[in-house]
Amino acid sequence: MLTMQEIKNHYYFTDTDAELLKELFPLAQSKSDAMVEDFYTYLLKIPETAVFLREPKDLARLKKTHAEWFLSLFCGRYDNEYMLTLQSIGQAHVRIKVSAHYVNAAMNVVRRFLIEMLQANFPDISVRRKYRIAVEKILDINLDIMSTSYQEEELRRVFVSHRLESQLIHAAERFTYGLNLILVIALAGVSLSVVSLFFWDLVHIFRGDFEKGILSALGSLLILWMMIELMDNEIKTLKGGKFNILIFIGVIIVALIREILISTLRHDALETQAFLAGTLLILGIVYYLVAKSQHNGAHS
Repeated sequence: MLTMQEIKNHYYFTDTDAELLKELFPLAQSKSDAMVEDFYTYLLKIPETAVFLREPKDLARLKKTHAEWFLSLFCGRYDNEYMLTLQSIGQAHVRIKVSAHYVNAAMNVVRRFLIEMLQANFPDISVRRKYRIAVEKILDINLDIMSTSYQEEELRRVFVSHRLESQLIHAAERFTYGLNLILVIALAGVSLSVVSLFFWDLVHIFRGDFEKGILSALGSLLILWMMIELMDNEIKTLKGGKFNILIFIGVIIVALIREILISTLRHDALETQAFLAGTLLILGIVYYLVAKSQHNGAHS
């Protein structure tokens, strides 16, 4: 948080400027009522600001407050207490949800009024110029400090939003991790089932059905091999790696090859075998296209 002295330094606001503003106090006091009337005439013309000025009591109170603020521009003492007063004004605007745009626009009304006041009372250009520079500086400082309240409110909202987003993302990541863990356990269970299937295929061999037993066992081993690859890929995903869709497609292809082998041994209808072969061809094309896409992405 900047101190008032640091802010004044950034605007090249000197003790001389403070003295010049103090000299203008009697003139500003005589013009205070006129400034307030101009100020609220402007605000009442804007629907977005007029909504805050419906009640006569509120309007009278605000006019008095703005008259006090206007005269404080020429108090000659601009310390941290002065800054705190301006911050409270900015916070009040934020609290009632007055857009920063209207604060800036209203400050321009005050700026124009003061410039016209100086032009009317100081015909000498050099004299008027030194007063105008001091007035411009103090108005800019006031607007800067008041605007800080809006910036702090925006940062607070962003911070809260960022924390919420981070918590949601973290929760989603943990949920996804849990699902992947369940998937690994499920794959392990399926792999055990494939092992059981392999031993059942061996039974056919011992029963004398060598051709069916060997081909079925070979298909089961292929599926088991692909299940091992799929589990290995899923474990890598749990460790932060990327899921390789090719492994998943490969498992389907191997399972389909096994089904084709068994279908041939069962002497299924030609239409069934043609359907299985066509499906295998389509999966092969998909596998090739995905593999080619991954290869091109890795070398781009």
